[in-house]
Amino acid sequence: MWELYILRPDAAKALDDLMIRRVLPRYVKIVRSDAIANFQIAKKIEFKPRKNHSVADLWKIHIKLMKEFRKNREKFDKGITKIGKLREPKHSLLDLKIRLTESIIGYCELCERKCHVNRMKGEKGACKVGTECLISSEFMHMGEEAHISPSHTIFFMGCTLNCQFCQNWSISQWHEAGYQTTPEELAIRIDRRRKEGSRNVNWVGGDPTPNLLCILKTLKSCEVNIPVIWNSNFYMSEKTMNILNGIVDMHLSDFKYGNNECALRLSKIPKYFNACSRNHLIATKNTEMTIRHLVLPNHIECCTKPILKWIHDNIRDKVIVNIMDQYRPEYNAHEYPDINRSLTREEIKEAINYAEELNINYIT
Repeated sequence: MWELYILRPDAAKALDDLMIRRVLPRYVKIVRSDAIANFQIAKKIEFKPRKNHSVADLWKIHIKLMKEFRKNREKFDKGITKIGKLREPKHSLLDLKIRLTESIIGYCELCERKCHVNRMKGEKGACKVGTECLISSEFMHMGEEAHISPSHTIFFMGCTLNCQFCQNWSISQWHEAGYQTTPEELAIRIDRRRKEGSRNVNWVGGDPTPNLLCILKTLKSCEVNIPVIWNSNFYMSEKTMNILNGIVDMHLSDFKYGNNECALRLSKIPKYFNACSRNHLIATKNTEMTIRHLVLPNHIECCTKPILKWIHDNIRDKVIVNIMDQYRPEYNAHEYPDINRSLTREEIKEAINYAEELNINYIT
């Protein structure tokens, strides 16, 4: 893709970077078609549905099939088995994940808000997302991290948080209508973008979490082998984390706050740090990860340093951290004196120096 070398020469070389290859080895291999994306493997694991299966039964079957998934992935990665030699069953592990997701949103617990509305019957919770596929845009993004660009980003409407400084506030807070598409149409676009040179499909928003059902149905129709990136605020429930296991190839998390108080005040969300830190631990057990941390003005001591210290103490060698300095006051930020300005050079330097002191794998 010649545009990559002109617009992003750093991205053209990124997959050969030693840190990227060490921390994200499987992602790099899938980009280069040397490994199979998780969702394509999930489509090869047979699920035998029965009419009398309860939701509890389905979760037990999910545990069993995930063990089979891991065994098969190991064989594919080692070259012992070729995925083309396995038939695609009538019903697969991916179909099971779709059924479980439908059960979750019938008493919605996709995120930690746990609104318990029946979205299958048209009810909507705090995110205001229904069951249809509503997106704001989809395009080949050249401005993501070097190892991610060019990225096929799909921006969904709605979000589980209400960040008062959101740079995508028109999407997340429904100040635009978005447009409706179908899983089949999205799958065609993913296939086309991959042929055009996309390194991944990047589910974002807003936040992808309320749109999990649409995403799974899209991947069911997707034929191309491509890494799946879950670009999220990481306020998912544990049930959602279980569904994502075996689907996502790299998590791209947005780790915002180092405590619950700042999260409640600036994003109107309870118990943020508890859920976000828990989900990072779960994610790093199952797949590879890049973490984004947007440094906020006046929040070095309360948020940036605690987050970096937590990463150091828990998942340091398993992740790459992007320390982001592009904060600007957007949306309602002018109503909060502590974040009603851009970052100073001293603040971003302090954040970077602390990451170096902790010997974290970081990029800027």
